[in-house]
Amino acid sequence: MMTAKKSTAASGKLHLKWVRSAICTPVKHKRVVKGLGFTRLNQVIERPDNAAIRGMVAKIPHLVEIVVAKS
Repeated sequence: MMTAKKSTAASGKLHLKWVRSAICTPVKHKRVVKGLGFTRLNQVIERPDNAAIRGMVAKIPHLVEIVVAKS
């Protein structure tokens, strides 16, 4: 059974920040970082809160973090 979805930023958006370099990581991890749309370290991006994006973040939790949106 799936757990309840945690509430995040308004209107179902995730704010993601790339916090660690992808140097010396497997090629799959580099592809996930690029697939999320990151281009620079310490960049914050906004993505829809859906299962696909959450799955990508779950693959690289050591490289990215979910930022709490400022209201």
